[in-house]
Order: sequence, then C-alpha cells, then structure tokens
Amino acid sequence: MTSDVEPENVQDQSPKQDTGLAHRHLLGLEGWSRGDIGRVLDTAVQFREVLDRPIRSVPSLRGVTVVNLFYEPSTRTRISFELAEKRLSADVVNFSSSGSSISKGETLRDTARNIEAMKIDMVIIRHGSAGAPSFLTRCVDAVVINAGDGAHEHPTQALLDALTIREQFGRIEGLRISIIGDIMHSRVARSNLHALTTLGADVTICGPASLLPVHLDRLLGEGARGRVRVTTCLDEALDGCDVAMALRIQMERQGRSLFPSVREYHEQFGIRMEHMEAHRDLIVMHPGPVNRGVELATDVVDHERALILNQVTNGVAVRMSVLYLMADGTKRHA
Repeated sequence: MTSDVEPENVQDQSPKQDTGLAHRHLLGLEGWSRGDIGRVLDTAVQFREVLDRPIRSVPSLRGVTVVNLFYEPSTRTRISFELAEKRLSADVVNFSSSGSSISKGETLRDTARNIEAMKIDMVIIRHGSAGAPSFLTRCVDAVVINAGDGAHEHPTQALLDALTIREQFGRIEGLRISIIGDIMHSRVARSNLHALTTLGADVTICGPASLLPVHLDRLLGEGARGRVRVTTCLDEALDGCDVAMALRIQMERQGRSLFPSVREYHEQFGIRMEHMEAHRDLIVMHPGPVNRGVELATDVVDHERALILNQVTNGVAVRMSVLYLMADGTKRHA
C-alpha cells in the first residue's frame, strides 16, 4: 500500500524538530537528562499520531540499515522494534542466537566484526549479560540501542512506561508510582527508577525482602535517592499511589526460589480486585508477559484501569522515536 505513495506525500508526517541528543547510543537511562527523556517522549507522541493514520509508514530512515541482534528469547520487544523500523522505512536485518553462528560458538566480538563488515548503521541488542551493549560500542561504529541486558537496564521499556503514564495524567512530576515485585532481577525496574525520578515522580519499590536490592543507593543517582522509598507491605505501597507497576516474577534469573510459593506471593504481593475497589483511581501497569494469578489477578489484567495494551501500542511509537532520534547520531558522529 505504501509503495504507491510518493515520498513527498508522506514526508510531512515525520516529526519536525531538532533531533540533537546528548548521547550517541542508548545503553541505559542512567545519566539521561529530563530534557533528553522529554524529547524522546514528545517525538513519540508525534509518531503515535502517525500510527493512527491510514498510511502508517514514513520515509524517515530510508537508506538506514538496522540489525536486530537478539541473544535472548523475546516476542514483544523484538516485534515492537521490527515494526518500528519498518514504519520508518529502514532496511531491517533480524539476527537471533538460534540457528546462527552464535549457536556454533561464535563470540559477540566476532559477530560484531561481521556486522561491521556488512556496513550496518544501527544495532538493537538484547543480551543475557549486563554490559553487552556497552561492549558492542567498542567493537562497531554503528549506533547501539539496548533492548535489555541481563539485570542491568531496559531503557525503551521505561520510556514507553513514562509515555503511557504521561498520556494518562498529562504529567509525571509529583505522581506517586509504586513498582512491585522482583526488583532485584528486574532491568525494567532499574530503567524506570532512573526515568521516573528524573522526571519528578516519587517512587516506592515493594516486594519480598528476598527480592529487593541490598544496596539500593548503588542503583540511584544522587538526585533520585530522596525520591525513592522501600517497603515490603503491599498495602503501604498502594496507599496514596497513582500508578502501580507490577513486575513479572523472573524464575529464570533467580537460580533458586526466593519466596515460599507462587500462591503465597500472590496473596502477599499480587494486585487483586479488592485493591482496585479500595483505590478507585489506581492505574495498573505491567511490562508483560503477565503471569495471571501471580502478579495480577485475571480480572485486574482485564480491568479498564489496567493500561497494559496501551503500553504495547506506545512501545512502537517510543521505539520509532528512539530510532529516529538516535539515527541522527549516525550523521553527527560520522
């Protein structure tokens, strides 16, 4: 459908603004300013409008080659990035560990060298080891975007969460947001702590003591430390809360069970209809995939105040924004 449209007829659908960011790569949100985060969100709003139009593609990244380098299984993030790339008319190469030279023992460094030889402009990487995206920047000249590295960060997830919250409330400054669940192993929690506190939210983290980081201060910047509190009581976390963000219990990262049972976890930390009824204005979010009956009761997942599907839609717009803004770095840093 879009091939029949002349480029000049869709060019004006691309955001018109200064695309300069202070960062060439998106490795994490630690150290990102309120201005840079805001620029990503504002640009995503414009791309969100593009996604609602009959013709959803723009030629903004025509001629730019993007490789999706996924060393971990992923559905939502990989599809969201791929759709964002195609909506921007980029040339897309998908690369996964299964069925590739990685499964035959090829190292990340060797894979990176092969990517470099293919003249790739941007690399989207998901890896099980924290720091892999940073390592990749030392191996290639391409712009690197972190799609999740170990238990370190997942910056685009936090950006789409921020967009969803701002869309709902019109602001983030002054909101009370609780992040509930497996904080210790969650890259989503780390990125959200950086993003939300930078944007002026007051954040509570809540979960079993065994799933809370021992040295929280190491995760936070100097300005964020006064904006974050910790509790092991769900009722305390939900008291006066505007947004409750439940996190998936990551059994695969724990190595051993850090709580007695899934049933007990749900009883102590799962958000149920009784919580929705007690807190009539509470908004619920979850990065997905949701374990129904664990982090959220089934009727909460399907509740009108659960914004989980909004997060998915906003994920495409945010990743379009990130790709568009970061692609400018391929020119500025050439």
